Amino acid sequence: MSTAAFVEAAAGSDVLNVIAAFVGGAVIAGALIWAVQFGMRVRDRELPRPRPEDQPSLPSTGAIHEIREMREPDELPLAEQERLMPYQLHHSGTRRGKDQNRKRWLPGSSGGFGSGGIGHV
Repeated sequence: MSTAAFVEAAAGSDVLNVIAAFVGGAVIAGALIWAVQFGMRVRDRELPRPRPEDQPSLPSTGAIHEIREMREPDELPLAEQERLMPYQLHHSGTRRGKDQNRKRWLPGSSGGFGSGGIGHV
């Protein structure tokens, strides 16, 4: 805007609108400056970031690879008393299966639900 436009806006009846817009912009700018300073103060109070030597590293034996095994559920033992308590069971609900061959679909059977196949025939 040129200075003539500012003079015309100040001389007109819309002086209050121009002043309100200026004050509103100043309030928003002040709030943004305050928010940045507040964020800087909060960041200064935080713990320092870890150094590169503090980061985890690979073990001396190298990378750990995935172990794939077939699991089968443990059957709950039949209780002679009224009920089994949690401390009478071991921590895992599965055990390593005897058959470690991966189960495959039978020939002629369908795939997953909604795959568009003809289904099990």
